[in-house]
Order: sequence, then C-alpha cells, then structure tokens
Amino acid sequence: MEGRNFDITLISANELEDVRNLFKMKVYGRVSLGIGTETEKRTPVDKHGETNPAWNFTMKYIIQESMVQHYNSILVIKLYCKRKLGDRYVGEVHTPMKELFDYAVPLGGSAVVTYPVQKGSVNSQGTLKFSYRFGPKVSIDKLLLAESITDWSSCQW
Repeated sequence: MEGRNFDITLISANELEDVRNLFKMKVYGRVSLGIGTETEKRTPVDKHGETNPAWNFTMKYIIQESMVQHYNSILVIKLYCKRKLGDRYVGEVHTPMKELFDYAVPLGGSAVVTYPVQKGSVNSQGTLKFSYRFGPKVSIDKLLLAESITDWSSCQW
C-alpha cells in the first residue's frame, strides 16, 4: 500500500469572534483528517493573543495515497476557547485533502494558505493561516519503519 507523510503547522488566526463575556480568550485548535476524532491532534493553548492567537505548532500524519486522489477526505480544523466551565466553540475550517494536494504539487509539495473561519453555514469573523507539506509517495512499510525510528505520531488512516 502506498502513502505519504503529511505535516500541518497551525500558524495563527486573526480577528476571531470574541466568544467570552469576561476574561481573556485562550484559543487552541483541534486538527483531524475526516469526520471522526481518531486522527485528532491539538495545538497548545495560546494564552496571550486572544482574538489573534498564534501557535506555530506542527502536527505530523501518515496518510494513505487515496486521501489525495479523491475529494471525500477532508481536513478539519476546529478552534475552541479554553474555559474552566467547558470549552467554547469559535469556528472551523474544512477543505478536501485533494484540493490541498493539487494546490501544493506545483509549489514543490508545500504551501501556506489562509482560510475564512466558519461557524455553522455562514462565515464568522476571522481567518486561519496554516502551512502544510506532503512528502513523496512511498510504501507504507517504509513509513511505518521511519515512524518507529523517529518516534513520529501514531499512524493515521
């Protein structure tokens, strides 16, 4: 089976909706590949940026080659405000993995993009900036070996 490495770095968000009535916004992101939470990874909480958080945090995945060949594999990034009484939803970005791949290939396999943050079916306030990189296509066996040697995150399918 063929696959490739996929690295995504959540850089920052700008002009997010302020979902707090009192106190400062402390925003973090949850990244997953598809609908389920089995691939979910989180950024640290930004405690200073409030509605303009910055993370510059990289997450690593191993993906099947089929994820970049069809539009049914979706990258989902959800933003939340950390609170003691339960985190509050800020908004999210959805984009097909194939769209990211097709955009990055002419640029050498990596790109920096900015997407509007959506809440429900309408655009909410703000944008999310992230970079990503697709590695070369290789056999899954080689990727799993590399993962065990370099202590990468767990394999995501």
